[in-house]
Amino acid sequence: MHGAYHGEYKVPGGKLVVVDLDTEDGVLRGVRVAGDFFLEPDEAILEIDRALEGAPVDTDAAGLAARIDAALPPGAQMFGLTSEGVGIAVRRALAHATDWTDYDWQLIHMPPQSPALHMALDEVLTAEVAAGRRPPTLRVWEWGAPAVVIGSFQSLRNEVDPAAAERHGIQVVRRISGGGAMFIEPGNTITYSLSVPDALVQGLSFADSYAYLDDWVLGALGDMGIKAWYQPLNDIATDAGKIAGAAQKRMIGTGSSGGSGGGSGGAVLHHVTMAYDIDADRMTEVLRIGREKLSDKGTKSAKKRVDPLRRQTGLPREAVIERMIASFRGRYGLAEGSLTEDELTRAKELAETKFDTAEWTARVP
Repeated sequence: MHGAYHGEYKVPGGKLVVVDLDTEDGVLRGVRVAGDFFLEPDEAILEIDRALEGAPVDTDAAGLAARIDAALPPGAQMFGLTSEGVGIAVRRALAHATDWTDYDWQLIHMPPQSPALHMALDEVLTAEVAAGRRPPTLRVWEWGAPAVVIGSFQSLRNEVDPAAAERHGIQVVRRISGGGAMFIEPGNTITYSLSVPDALVQGLSFADSYAYLDDWVLGALGDMGIKAWYQPLNDIATDAGKIAGAAQKRMIGTGSSGGSGGGSGGAVLHHVTMAYDIDADRMTEVLRIGREKLSDKGTKSAKKRVDPLRRQTGLPREAVIERMIASFRGRYGLAEGSLTEDELTRAKELAETKFDTAEWTARVP
């Protein structure tokens, strides 16, 4: 039987951890840890339960992990499981976090759109999820033109060579999330956004939420023969190099969550740009990628830093996207969806009044 609190967490690259517990007088009681992980010796599972029993309810995931580590018998082995993963599952239980399968996911995959409209769609759709008027949404982008997308807090002049951008017909737009600049070529880039209720990431640290929201992508890449992993904070990497970068923006809802799965009515925008193929020479002309930034990635040139999916999969870009969508649908369910007339109208207005303006693009000069 479940206790008053039930939490689940899939350890990135590992297995599912499930925790059921009660609380009494501000401490954890009746803790039971389960899952499809491997653990030796067998009785170590009881030591984990005992270690969590009596812990103050405000103990963070790291503190819970420390209690587990101190209690494990010498030589104990975890496979697909980590002490921190158990701690996160406890925090998610206490926060009444939701799970992927609690929602009816919707897919939006439109014809190519302008860079500014893509920026606006991210803001509008995530605000709609925050307000409870839209279900959690996976949006796969098609680019109508080449672009450089800079992070919300980046300096325009420090990141982009304006003469080179103009020479190559590349528009510069600024997104609402932080992070670094992305070089976009329509046929060479795979981009997607997740607009999700904040209840889905309750109990996760900001850093942990990145890997959690992209675990399905690592699975999809694995099915295509690519062993990929999360490289904190926000890169997806393989032995051959970085293949993707993620960014997030948190939004507070203007109303209740409208029965969309619980939570405070807020939402998280999580978007990822993946390199399918790339013109590295053009990228380094347009982006002012400094030697220091490249050196901290362990490389000496931008060409080596971003490794395209085309070579690693041997598949057409469209096939990679189809397999990614199929992987998401197989895990969580995914219905075909579309923008409402109101959403599209608001996004077009926002693109014109904000994302297409020099004021926004150069808000950090």
